[in-house]
Amino acid sequence: MNINSLMSHMPENADSALIVTPENRRYFTDFPSSDGILVVTRQGSIFFTDSRYIEAAQKTITCCEVAEGKKVYEQIRDFLNANNVKNIAVEQSGITLAQFENLKKNENLKAFELLSDNSLDKAISALRQVKSADEAERIKAAQRIAEKAFEHILDFIKVGRTEREIQLELDFFMLRNGAEALSFDTIAVSGVNSSMPHGVPSDKRIENGDFITMDFGAVVDGYHSDMTRTVAVGFVTDKQREVYETVLYAQENALSVLRAGVACADADKAARDVIASKGYGEFFGHGTGHGVGIEIHEKPNLSPRSDATLQIGNVVTVEPGIYLPSEFGVRIEDMALITENGYENLTKAEKSLIIL
Repeated sequence: MNINSLMSHMPENADSALIVTPENRRYFTDFPSSDGILVVTRQGSIFFTDSRYIEAAQKTITCCEVAEGKKVYEQIRDFLNANNVKNIAVEQSGITLAQFENLKKNENLKAFELLSDNSLDKAISALRQVKSADEAERIKAAQRIAEKAFEHILDFIKVGRTEREIQLELDFFMLRNGAEALSFDTIAVSGVNSSMPHGVPSDKRIENGDFITMDFGAVVDGYHSDMTRTVAVGFVTDKQREVYETVLYAQENALSVLRAGVACADADKAARDVIASKGYGEFFGHGTGHGVGIEIHEKPNLSPRSDATLQIGNVVTVEPGIYLPSEFGVRIEDMALITENGYENLTKAEKSLIIL
């Protein structure tokens, strides 16, 4: 989260960066807000926000100047001129075409060349993929809350409960126990609904013999956690047990290869080959994992299409699954921090088959 390192990742011809997305503003300033513009140059940086946030921003932000944006683009122009800026890199993937056109038409910015060549996005992505020790601790804290929610929900699940009730109980527990927000809309699907990887919780009631797949996470100090567990109610069939054990073996096999220097596509392959060898290859359609941090989906991705290589400091999910249409599905997900010695599994929750 060192704002001073951003420009060192930018091409030499880039004089400054204009950062407007809430996630990237928070990444660099550690300040959450719905309004703000962060201007970074090689000489210094400044954060502009409106009257709703100015007092809090001035008390919180220590990495750069903070100013109230009363005539913000005039203020940006003056700051850029004072720092001998000739061009401005913008977030190509973070603003709409209309917003970019408005920037080009802004009278106060006409003297500057706008760079929309993706260099800023690449620089920020490179920084955000490698988590600092502080970032890793925030992710761990978020994961501990999610794991407590999992322990709690095992006692809550009963025949007759609805998927929606399970979802809400998980949500309320995490929010009551320290989460500032939910990582995403919690998934709690059962029986035939569990064959949908991103199924939406419904009023379907839990029955004996159901698998229940729960995918959920908490946010702590801006950082997300992400875990999935599949549990059974009452009993399992031989086929259910076989599918569960296949997914678990695939997940553990993928975890076992994680280390710096390993191709993300190879980590994906370690899970995918296990599932294919058991005859379920066509029923595993998504990637094995993704990066997690200040957003729930970040790079790098563990995917057959990825050309990335794992680095020390990456935090990635490992979440293979098998989904049999109109029958059931199983997904098991941990988060792993890539370390000098391989990886640290940030997820401590039980993942052997639980039958409630």
